[in-house]
Order: sequence, then C-alpha cells, then structure tokens
Amino acid sequence: MRVAIVTESFLPTVNGVTTSVARVLEHLERRGHEALVIAPAAGAPREYAGARVIDVPSAPYRDFPVGLPTPTVHRALARFAPDVLHAASPFLLGAAAIGAAHRLRIPSVAIFQTDLAGYAARNNLAAASSFAWKVVTWVHDKADLTLAPSSAALADLQAAGVQRLARWGRGVDLDGYHPRNRDRASARTLRSQLSPNGEVVVGYVGRLAPEKHVERLAALAGIPGIRVAVVGDGPSMASVRRALAGLDATFLGALHGTELADAYAAFDIFTHTGTEETFGQTIQEAQATGLPVIAPRAGGPIDLIAHDETGLLTDPEDPLAIRDAVLTLATDPAARARRGEAGRRAVRGRTWEALGDQLIAHYGRVIDVARGRVAEQSALTAV
Repeated sequence: MRVAIVTESFLPTVNGVTTSVARVLEHLERRGHEALVIAPAAGAPREYAGARVIDVPSAPYRDFPVGLPTPTVHRALARFAPDVLHAASPFLLGAAAIGAAHRLRIPSVAIFQTDLAGYAARNNLAAASSFAWKVVTWVHDKADLTLAPSSAALADLQAAGVQRLARWGRGVDLDGYHPRNRDRASARTLRSQLSPNGEVVVGYVGRLAPEKHVERLAALAGIPGIRVAVVGDGPSMASVRRALAGLDATFLGALHGTELADAYAAFDIFTHTGTEETFGQTIQEAQATGLPVIAPRAGGPIDLIAHDETGLLTDPEDPLAIRDAVLTLATDPAARARRGEAGRRAVRGRTWEALGDQLIAHYGRVIDVARGRVAEQSALTAV
C-alpha cells in the first residue's frame, strides 16, 4: 500500500500531531508499506522511517509553522500516486491536500485532532467558534472518512454535521513508559531532586499554552507535603510561572525519550488540566507508568480515566476541584497504588502496533469503497 501523509505539524516541532504521525510512519515501515510525507517547511528531516519528506512554505503562528497550500501538494500527490491520503489534523494544508486527492480520485482519511472551535469558545468568541465548526465541517466532509480519537470528539463532529465518521484512538509505548522505570538510576536521581524530603510529587506533562490551563495548578498552594513538577514549554511559560509562584514547583522544560520516561517515573500523581483535549496522550503515558491520573471530566479524558478506578475525574467548571482530588490521593498511598496499577492494566491493549493495524484497516476500507465506486461508474459508462 502507498500512503501519502499530509500533516499540519512535523519534526522538529513536537506535539500530539507530530508524535502520532511519527508512530504511524514507523508502523507503516514495519508492515512493509510505502509512505510519503508532506509537511510545513521548518527544519523537517528529508526522510523519516523510510518515507521521503516534502516540505511546503509555512508561516509562523504561536510558535508553530503553519503550512501554506501551494501547487506543490497536488504535484507531489500526482507523482506519488498513493492508494490513500492520510490528512493529519487538516487545516489549510490538509484541506488543500484533501481537495487535490478528490480531483486525483485518491481516497482520503482525515484525522480529527485539534479542537479549533473549542479554543475560540474558550476566548468567548462565539462567532469565531461557530465559524470554526463550519470550517471543520467543510474540510472533513470532503474526506472519505474522518477518524475521531474519543467519544466526545465523535459526538462533537456528529453534532456539527460531519458525515462518514469512525473512532480511532492513539497507541502508547508500553515498554518505554513502565513502572519499572522507577528503579532506573536516572529516574531515582530526578526523584531525589523533586522530592528531597519524601514529598508527594504532583506532575504535569504537556505544552504550556492557554488551552492547557496549567495555571489551575495554583489551586494546590498550601497543601502540605507535596511538590509540583512541570514538564513542557510553550507560549504560556511566563503565565504559568507567575501563577505557580506560591508553590514549591520545579520546571523541567520540554523532555523527550528516556528523560521524559524518567519524569513520569519520578511522579506520584499525574495531573491533566486542559478541558479541550480531543484525546489526552500524556494520560496514557502516565497510566502506562503506573500513575493515578487526575483530569477534568471533559473531552478525551472521559474515555481514558475510569473515575475512582484508574484516577479521578473532576468538575471542569470548578477550578478548585483539582485541589480536592490531589488531597484525596496525596494522603492515601494505597489508593494511589491501586489506581496506578488499574491504569497500567487499562492501557495494555493500546499499543501503537494494535492502533497502527486498526488504521491500516480503515485505509483498506476507504480504498475498497473507492474502487467499488470506480467500478460502478465504469459499468454505467459501458452501458
């Protein structure tokens, strides 16, 4: 199978979209499929996991390079002649790619991953939110299939009138993120830095941006015996630092690979603060590490956390709810251990290999439908 992946974000930019695309490319290579990547030009590698990378002009927006639609997209797809187009979190670049695929009679699969309408609503821009949903519907309705990562995202798309929907989650590296990492020397060293006197470490991992609401961790001020650790970077760094000035907080910056796995292993509790997540990949990574997770009862976390079993879901409208949840777990080591073990069990079947095979199956279905359509049209023409 030949797969063209057009993505709004790619290396060296690291975020959920980039990570998902990278894992998909690695899986396609393992399964013997051929892939091509079209991505914004911002230092992207020439090749990744055996796939050639073609870049297009981009413009910066909030620290992200935004790919601009150019004739390069149509030409690249025509030359590569893929069996299917994979549009990752389509916006400007992805919309152009889906349109080009339609003209070239290439079936397309769009991956819904960024809640643009939710961001607009958060800023009290009702008109912008309504317009954003119109854009989302316009883009995704041109695709042969849209894959949503969670039941909440699926419901939002259905309410917006998007057709041809299915659910596809995300995988997690069960070996890279594992409870045994706590015994690794580097993780123990970090743990001693974060918890010099045996404090309970409450950790956050993710981008520091307005939609992540990391400032809500300020509600933990005054809880005895805890330390807060923040992993990540982004445009809200200054705001988050100001908000958490009253806490004993450590900012570790953006971490990757073994260093990121060590950070999870050094935590006792994982907190997720955003209310607009379409999925919540860091929640799965924390669960794979055996951590209890606290998150708002909104969006993707609803599917990932079994309340009072693998963690605690909090009222998204109550900024102080996170404080009560942390107090509940911080004072009960046995409860933390039970929820952490349950979280690890919950993600055992969510490997990238399993999710990658599910995605390939989705590709196969849209390809079969497209071929059936062509055969039907040929038969009608012959008549």
